[in-house]
Amino acid sequence: MSEGDDRRRAALGFIVLMGLVSLFADACYEGMRSSIGPYLAHLGASATAVGLVAGSGELVGYGLRYVSGRIADRTRAYWTLTLIGYTTNLIAVPALALVGSWQAVAALVVLERLGKAVRNPARSTLLSFAAAEVGHGKAFAIHEAMDQLGAVIGPLTVAAILWWRGDGLDGYQWGFAVLAIPAALSVATLVAARARFPDPRALAPAADDDVHRPLGRPFMLYLGGVALIGFGLADWALLAFHLDRRELLGGALVPVVYAVAMAADGGAALVVGGAFDRARASGGAGLTVLAATLVLAAASLPLILLGGLAPALAGIGLWAIGLGATESIGKATVAILSPRSRRGTAYGLYYLVFGVAWWLGSVTIGALSDRSRVAAAIFGAGSLLLAAAVMLVAERAARRASAAATVG
Repeated sequence: MSEGDDRRRAALGFIVLMGLVSLFADACYEGMRSSIGPYLAHLGASATAVGLVAGSGELVGYGLRYVSGRIADRTRAYWTLTLIGYTTNLIAVPALALVGSWQAVAALVVLERLGKAVRNPARSTLLSFAAAEVGHGKAFAIHEAMDQLGAVIGPLTVAAILWWRGDGLDGYQWGFAVLAIPAALSVATLVAARARFPDPRALAPAADDDVHRPLGRPFMLYLGGVALIGFGLADWALLAFHLDRRELLGGALVPVVYAVAMAADGGAALVVGGAFDRARASGGAGLTVLAATLVLAAASLPLILLGGLAPALAGIGLWAIGLGATESIGKATVAILSPRSRRGTAYGLYYLVFGVAWWLGSVTIGALSDRSRVAAAIFGAGSLLLAAAVMLVAERAARRASAAATVG
């Protein structure tokens, strides 16, 4: 077996091991996230408050990633930052079982997002080293699929506890306490991954060595499209709130539906990840694939906010497809459009732009839906359609930049 085959196999093993870390972490986080909307409703929060809580958590979780990304690039302390971030799950999520006001819940949601802010740029950079060997779309799709498997297990665990204990405050608090188990497993697996791969940069092929070039026009156009995605993809807490308030779904069924949506997310990531790599192999940047999924996802919010049960479930499926594409192709594109020496910063910018936009979008959609669900639906759909158009512009810019580099 050649050295290249050995490195490819090692890179794939690293991706799978980090996927297990995310599987356990997402079982914790998504188990919490699947039920936080109804939990906030039980504690007396309004739709505007739910949107504010969800959006503020994402603002912290994404906005501070630029800082942690810069720190990762300067210190190369990828493993340390990743470990600190995952450990936060052990503190924030189980503590939800001990509080009794929506304001306290909001503070813990922000703390959990702070941990994700610390870990994600460093973790994504680690994955990008291995992704260069096996294919960016495939690598991030595998990671997203395993991530979403945890996002299925966590909500189903909470649903089972709510069925057992009832969907009152006691049931939710039991559910949050049990989520400490997958949080601990994620940290233990991460420690094992660090011992097995102390320097994942060695997994990248020689062609992926540092190139000291700026983040160019294609990357900046891409960030504009990412901002529009953030505006239009409503947070699950807000969607679950409306499912409960409109009496379409409630109690233990909400996390079950969320689990199914996360399974669809993972499946969509694998499909679009493969399509992304094929589009790149044919000379494109792959953003046409993301644009196509955003057009589909544009119908999600109108169906959820305005339709009955069947249209709402269809809307959740389309929302999951859009989210899966963003979580896989979105991260893969950052690695492709940025040099390795600035990748932590590039991921930090990506998360910053998306997080600020998701916060603004969540607050706007929440406030609009308190007054007019039609207006909220139009806002969400319009944002995603504009995002698709911008991605097509970024695709053309990336092709031109690639052609110019080849000629040069």
